[in-house]
Amino acid sequence: MTRKPYPTDLIDPEWEYIAPFVGQKSGRGRRRTVDMREIVNAILYMNKTGCQWNMIPHDFPEPGHISYYYYLWQKDGTLDTLLASVRRDVRVSEGRDPEPSAAILDSQSVKIAGNGNDVGFDGNKRIKGRKRHIAVDVLGLLILVWVTRANLSDRDGGAQLCDELHQNAPRVKKVWADSAYSGDLVDYVARWCHFVLEIVKKLPEQKGFQVQPKRWIVERTLAWLNQQRRLSKEYERTPESSESMIKIAAIRLMLRRLTMNTFRVIATAPIF
Repeated sequence: MTRKPYPTDLIDPEWEYIAPFVGQKSGRGRRRTVDMREIVNAILYMNKTGCQWNMIPHDFPEPGHISYYYYLWQKDGTLDTLLASVRRDVRVSEGRDPEPSAAILDSQSVKIAGNGNDVGFDGNKRIKGRKRHIAVDVLGLLILVWVTRANLSDRDGGAQLCDELHQNAPRVKKVWADSAYSGDLVDYVARWCHFVLEIVKKLPEQKGFQVQPKRWIVERTLAWLNQQRRLSKEYERTPESSESMIKIAAIRLMLRRLTMNTFRVIATAPIF
């Protein structure tokens, strides 16, 4: 790389982690001529700054190359595989089991910017746009994300997330959520998902804002994600692209956390 670095660029240990996931598969076919590290750097730059495809700085590869790999990794499951891998490794680096046994649910309605597919109106929040339904573990690491029209209820979104948790996170035995997920969903989860959905309610004597047990974890994750300008509003034309941008932001956060944990272990290791 001959250009000046951007703050969003991968450092060497981060690229060494990602490289096997985005490298060219063995076999027949034309060899790649584009620098894959620069492709990833460009996507991270866009995610952080919120710029448009055709506004990506000229010292990155051509926007057509960048968007090609972005949509390829969205469709072939590369982002999902990388998200699951880095989450497991962060958990292990912090002394946890690779797979979570508990999760927290929440949703966030976000205004749409411009035109897009699958847009609705959230009457409670008075927002026209989309709704992001997420599940995180007790460390705040993203497990699942589902983007829908803003008018979809939290209970319907929660049912979808719980079904996917049951299928893809078999160690999960307990899930926390706020009162928007109460009612029939609790019985549905107990019957079909075989874990407990616990509703975290406000204390009867509570006045004003107070941090709710467990719920603050998922709210903190949403705040982390909103630091990426591409996620400050709904800029994506499709919900699938919106989910991909959220996964990229989560991967970036977890990758930096994993690198910091690794450096911390090396720095404190005894020297013989």
